[in-house]
Amino acid sequence: MNLDYIIPNNWSILEEGFDPQQVKASESLFSIGNGAMGQRANFEEKYSGPTFQGSYIAGVYYPDKTRVGWWKNGYPEYFAKVLNAPNWIGINVSINGEALDLYTCKNVKNFRRELNMKEGWLSRSFVATLQNDIEVEINVKRFLSLDKDELGAIDYSVKPLNADATITYQPYLDGGITNEDTNWDDKFWDLLKVSQDGEKAFIESKTMKTEFYTCTFMESQLFHNGTQVQIPSEKEATETTIVFSYSQKVVKGETFSIHKFAGYTVDRNHDKNELVVAAKSVLEQATTAGFSKLLDDQKQAWANIWDMADITIEGDVKAQQGIRFNIFHLNQTYLGTDATLNIGPKGFTGEKYGGSTYWDTEAYCIPFYMATKDQEVARNLLTYRYNHLDKAIENAEKLGFTNGAALYPMVTMNGEESHNEWEITFEEIHRNGAIAYAIFNYYRYTGDFSYIPEMGLEVLIGIARFWHQRANFSTDKNKYVILGVTGPNEYENNINNNWYTNYIAKWCIDYALEMIEKVKEGYNDDYARVSGKTKITHEELALWKNVADEMYFPYSEEHQIYLQQDGFLDKELITVEDLDKTQRPINQKWSWDRILRSPYIKQADTLQGFYFFEDHFSTEELERHFDFYEPFTVHESSLSPCVHSIQAAKLDRMEQAYTFYLRTSRLDLDDYNHEVHEGLHITSMAGTWMSIVEGFGGMRVTNDTLSFEPKIPEQWEGYSFKVNFRHQIIKVSVNQNETQFKLEGDKDLQILVNGKPVTISTNNVVTV
Repeated sequence: MNLDYIIPNNWSILEEGFDPQQVKASESLFSIGNGAMGQRANFEEKYSGPTFQGSYIAGVYYPDKTRVGWWKNGYPEYFAKVLNAPNWIGINVSINGEALDLYTCKNVKNFRRELNMKEGWLSRSFVATLQNDIEVEINVKRFLSLDKDELGAIDYSVKPLNADATITYQPYLDGGITNEDTNWDDKFWDLLKVSQDGEKAFIESKTMKTEFYTCTFMESQLFHNGTQVQIPSEKEATETTIVFSYSQKVVKGETFSIHKFAGYTVDRNHDKNELVVAAKSVLEQATTAGFSKLLDDQKQAWANIWDMADITIEGDVKAQQGIRFNIFHLNQTYLGTDATLNIGPKGFTGEKYGGSTYWDTEAYCIPFYMATKDQEVARNLLTYRYNHLDKAIENAEKLGFTNGAALYPMVTMNGEESHNEWEITFEEIHRNGAIAYAIFNYYRYTGDFSYIPEMGLEVLIGIARFWHQRANFSTDKNKYVILGVTGPNEYENNINNNWYTNYIAKWCIDYALEMIEKVKEGYNDDYARVSGKTKITHEELALWKNVADEMYFPYSEEHQIYLQQDGFLDKELITVEDLDKTQRPINQKWSWDRILRSPYIKQADTLQGFYFFEDHFSTEELERHFDFYEPFTVHESSLSPCVHSIQAAKLDRMEQAYTFYLRTSRLDLDDYNHEVHEGLHITSMAGTWMSIVEGFGGMRVTNDTLSFEPKIPEQWEGYSFKVNFRHQIIKVSVNQNETQFKLEGDKDLQILVNGKPVTISTNNVVTV
């Protein structure tokens, strides 16, 4: 397969020429979503070639029973899965009775697919010769409405080019769908009713076990040469499908079009008995407005998003396309309007990772949403974790922890752990630290302390209790140690004293103690409520402090670095540069046994700690650790290049920073990991944003002040971005000679630029 078939363009993802081998990859790359639902870029018409059908509804999942070779105490009962939902995009197309199918056409030419990121729509156009020798020109455009997030719209047109023809459209709904990744071939959906009302059709269904009720709906309008026509439909229904059929004789060179309006209503938003009523209301609004008006609204909604979120890059089209692709998909996946939702690593683009929430949200996504939207969006993500605190305490209890210790899940939909690989579920406990860090990061950036007394303090106490109990005293080392863990580098399992885990554990305890004092001093009512609920005592806090103060950190005097874990120097330390390229990626070429014994690092591990806690270490210490660990890093996690790009920029290694940036921004577009057909890497896309804003822009919050140390790759003429800092919007524009700062706000703002104070006043440009 040609992995670089995507044409560079500033605002669009473009594919030209039809290649069946690229269909699955394109279905991922051209995916669309609106925060409430999303779908892979499957063809509307029949396609008999290899395809991965996928349409997903936010928050609707199934608990697929865990499948393991043997059971261990504490194993999660199930792996939560985002469900392939009933298909509403389908429109069978036939010309003189012959089905249009790109896989069987005699000839396909002028094939062009575009995902227009600026305006939020997907289009396809091509000329095809069918087996019956009729040549037709096809133009299709579809989008998922941001304004009406239960609605999708399709404009599909056919023009016969070499003969008059009878064209038949068969818009349909199909509830008989399955997931590709089911553990036991379970039936996920229970179809309740297939019905119609005039030209409207409905499939009512509910998920098995979790009992989410949904209604999939559709209604169509027909147009001949742009004029709406009324054509009586033939209707056919089965237990799982409903199909409407519309036929029209069309003269050569004329156009016959269908506008299909469809989508989902869900009992997360409506009474489960009123889903059809709600669907009818959506369809009434859609057919009244019409496709063109809905598309205009879509363009405006995306213009509003881009006004704040866009990053411009001058002089490097591939880099520009990459960052916009990342920002676009982040906004398609999560818009922050619903505190019960979160960000799955694949978003709405595939089934891998089950659409669940990982520590990626706290470590990578929150900075993006804090800076490009109102802070309420980031607060909603923190509220999501607070709402799951009781489940986190339950998760810890299942593993033997007591007294309100909380272990947040590695993978979750509803707060319960639903990951079933022991070395991750039981051992990758550093995820607890990312959640505490996000609370700290939110307060540091927004200045909004209110979350901590209202919710965050309870979370911090539960996490501190976990770390206190998870550490044990080593009489040999005369220190507290943390044994049997997996750090961020998942190519080492069941190791002792992972430096990053030990460091973040100590930090979590210290931060919880600090916040307890701060709330006690300034928020008496909240402190009384929280201390009464958690029953913390002075004696318990003293025990925590002892663990934090006496935590062990493995260190090499020879290399003057913290060791990733106790046994790291026992490995055969062959750098990636000296690794046979035919052995890459090692996760696809090597046995797990060989990987675990190797020195190779999947993603930033010790360096993840240096990223989070940069101000705890000198630049010289960062440089030593970067120089030691990066040469062993294979970057086989999507979360790896961004951290290394930020740190390379900090160290003034701009060529290396640029290379890492390009890799993270085009990870999917250039299919670095040879897996794009499975879906996109959504959460790492926030890391791409950080690579520019925190890496090249050098943005930090230092002593309560917004700070920048701007740098620019030599490949770029200039770049710009905006951040929303405490309700003041700052636009930063960097070129090879200078940096400009512009403030959209109602009062002057003092910032630091390269360590020196600079005052920006409203709508004035300051040049440094």
